[in-house]
This record gives sequence, structure tokens and C-alpha cells, in this order.
Amino acid sequence: MKRDVSFMNEDILRNIGTIARALDSISNIEFKKIQLEKGQYLYLSRIFENPGITQREISELLCVDKTTTNRAITRLIEKKLVIKKDDPSNQKNKLLFATLTGEKLYTTLRKESDYSTKIALTGLSVTEAEELNYLLLKMTKNVVNNWNEVKKGYKRVY
Repeated sequence: MKRDVSFMNEDILRNIGTIARALDSISNIEFKKIQLEKGQYLYLSRIFENPGITQREISELLCVDKTTTNRAITRLIEKKLVIKKDDPSNQKNKLLFATLTGEKLYTTLRKESDYSTKIALTGLSVTEAEELNYLLLKMTKNVVNNWNEVKKGYKRVY
């Protein structure tokens, strides 16, 4: 008989939330010195890692609404960290790219991410870290699928 894991302790999501909030807070504090405001590092990182990404795609990647994405990208453009280019195959689409200044900042963002990962995984074996990554990827897929359904108007039944 397969057991339903929905009875599991709510500590799993609380712990994930605590980790996410703590790391986000640390990043926001540390990145102030390089003029990145709240959460902008996420957008710059994803744009650098996915050259030519659209605003819609980055909204979906980060699971945030279009208005929030637009505001963050507008600020990154004003700071000359990101540029928009016309999509040659569809003029309605604007493709996002990191500028040279944005690319230089990304190296700092990457170092911080690597350091935070090292801290978070302290005390875990390679096997435990791999298993954790595997399980978190499964959870991410479940939650993102549900987020997409809710976004389209699906009402969750509790």
C-alpha cells in the first residue's frame, strides 16, 4: 500500500522558506554595495545565464507576475546592466541581454551563490547533496505546475 505523504510535517516547506528568505536577505544586504536593489540579482543572473530570454520567460522561470518582472527589468535597464533588443523573428518580443557591466556584476553574484551553496551543504555528503537536489527538483516541478494552474484560474481544493 502506497502511503500519502501529504500528512508529513509542515516543517519541510517552512524550512525551505526559511532558507530562501535568509539567503535572499543576505543577498539583498550584500548586493546593496553594487547598487542592486531587492531581488534584482535574480533577474540579472537569469538574463546572463539565458541570453535572449524574454520578459514572459523570465516571469515563468522565477514564478513571478509580469508587473514585478517589468519593474525589475526596467530598473536594470536604467542602471545599464541589461539591454533589450528586438527579436528578429517577432518584433513584439524584446530579448534581454546583460551589458558588459551586468556581466562583470554576474561574477560577483556567482561567487556569492557558490559560497551560499557551500554553507548550505556543510555537513552533507556528496550522496546526500545529490539526493537532496533530486528531491528538491521533484518538489519544484510539482509546485511550479500548481503555480501555472492557479495562474490560469484553477481553484485549489484544500
